[in-house]
Amino acid sequence: MAAHRRDVLQRSAAETTPFTARLVTLIAATILGACASYEPKPLVLDMDLHGVQTKTIDDVTVSVAILTDEQAELHFGVDFALRGLQALYIKVRNETDRRLWFIRNTVDPDFYSPDEAAVLLKGALSANDFEALRQHLRDESIRVQHQPLTITEGFLYLPRVEGGRYVDIRLGGDVYESDDEDTAALGWLNELRFGFAVPLPDGLFDYEKLDAAHTYGDVELPDIEDPVALRLHLEELPCCATDNDGEGLGDPLNVVLIGDSQDVLTALTRSGWSFTHRISLATVGRLAGAALGGDAYPVAPVSNLYLFGRKQDFALQRARPTISQRNHTRFWLAPFTFGGKQVWIGQVSRDIGVKLTPSSPSLTTHIIDPEVDLTREYMLHSLLDAGLVAGFGFVKGSTQATREAPAVNLANDPYFSDGLRLVVTLSPHPRPYHEVRSMRWEQSTAPTAEGQSESARRYVRPLEPE
Repeated sequence: MAAHRRDVLQRSAAETTPFTARLVTLIAATILGACASYEPKPLVLDMDLHGVQTKTIDDVTVSVAILTDEQAELHFGVDFALRGLQALYIKVRNETDRRLWFIRNTVDPDFYSPDEAAVLLKGALSANDFEALRQHLRDESIRVQHQPLTITEGFLYLPRVEGGRYVDIRLGGDVYESDDEDTAALGWLNELRFGFAVPLPDGLFDYEKLDAAHTYGDVELPDIEDPVALRLHLEELPCCATDNDGEGLGDPLNVVLIGDSQDVLTALTRSGWSFTHRISLATVGRLAGAALGGDAYPVAPVSNLYLFGRKQDFALQRARPTISQRNHTRFWLAPFTFGGKQVWIGQVSRDIGVKLTPSSPSLTTHIIDPEVDLTREYMLHSLLDAGLVAGFGFVKGSTQATREAPAVNLANDPYFSDGLRLVVTLSPHPRPYHEVRSMRWEQSTAPTAEGQSESARRYVRPLEPE
């Protein structure tokens, strides 16, 4: 039936005006869509999902994975990607004798209810097929309450993101089951918190080629144990990243993260930083289009800078609604470790505009915010906000320049700085601010103030004596 109607409509369209042809094509699509049936092909979740991550805390085990666009279309029988949706698989093994409540908003406050997702995904489905889809989405949803001694699994429907996302699973205890009368009376709830940096590769992301264990081949890297020796090593590093020839000075190297690669990626994605695409013909074309159209490209590639004889090992960004504005950061694995942990040397800056340049594959380059210390502080604050800082301090070694006599990067963008590098020891688990340790090395110039003129002093004045 569908094939016969398609032939008739295509012959008619060939004999009509372009407008009529488009109209006939639209009618044909509607007829063919009406003939389609809803036929999901559910996955075997324990076998078909790849990249499942699992963590256990106090007899509670949580596993998560993000379905690819293809897997979601098979499992649910509709095109999630077309409607900007994504399915997060969650499995909770509760071996305790307590009820647990899943706080869904911590994963994404903009998650979709099953019925809301069904309306978005309806398309040309018949009324009966729509009811089947809606019930399927309801039945596949992860429950909010998790009973004692059970395994509960299901899906949470989320806005689609590229590259992956940080998944914050929080399970709260039930106050009515508390053994502590004071705790129950005050309404306090114990909380279990599971964090996952879940990648969703598409073959274009730079992290897909990250192999930190073999960056320096099979060479065993020297390990520094003394904090004083670490400080000296960090101060002796180059001031800036360079071009491919190692001659032109690029953006200042102003941040150091101490932690293994998975801890670094988890901390940054949890802090709101997104993965980035590698530079390729496809991504450069998309970047150029976004730059010209003022559109968003939240995983846009970051241009290559060089340190230790190679381009950055990975880059991340915090995008704004247009490609011309974003925070971005690059990191290189250092050729030494500290206390057995990897050391990552980085550069962070804020893009505030785009300009044309013949030296870039996309014929465009970003303009950085000249007050780079403000972006350095932004990274520190984002990590503190996520609770993943064990300690931090500042060391010399970056480029020192003033507002009146700025330094410039490879794109000839001016910038000024106190010349210090932020050093952060990452915590694998969330910790409150009062537990964060200060290294008490150098004291940084307070950002914002260093970019102000004398007239700004009127906004800071001593208290008048009473």
